[in-house]
This record gives sequence, C-alpha cells and structure tokens, in this order.
Amino acid sequence: MTDDQKRRDQLLRAEHSTEADAAPRIEVSEHDGNVRIDVAETAAVRPGPGPGAEGAGEPKETRPGTEEEQA
Repeated sequence: MTDDQKRRDQLLRAEHSTEADAAPRIEVSEHDGNVRIDVAETAAVRPGPGPGAEGAGEPKETRPGTEEEQA
C-alpha cells in the first residue's frame, strides 16, 4: 500500500467521512533542489481565519521586534 493509499484509508475510517475528506490539501513541487509546499487551491479547509471571522482578509499586523517591522 502506498503512502497516498494509507492516508486516504486513514481519513475515510472516521464515521461520516466522505471522499472530500481524503482529497489532497497540499501541492508539493521541487525547483532547483528546493521543495515548495503550497495549500492546494481545491482544499476545502485553508489555514487562517475563515470567511466572516474577525480579521479575515485584513493584513497581518506587525509587532515590535518582528522581521516585518525591521524590513
């Protein structure tokens, strides 16, 4: 069994799970020896505040001592 098959099998074991629960949520690519991991555009769940949540769509605040402030 491949890693992808094991992942799908594990995610579909939960009660009331669907095929959408087992859908890939990340895209991995390699360019010039560097590996990049991105959240898939098709991912049902994405990191960060959800739509309508306080802070959704607003720029991230800079805090004293962070790299953003120093830039």
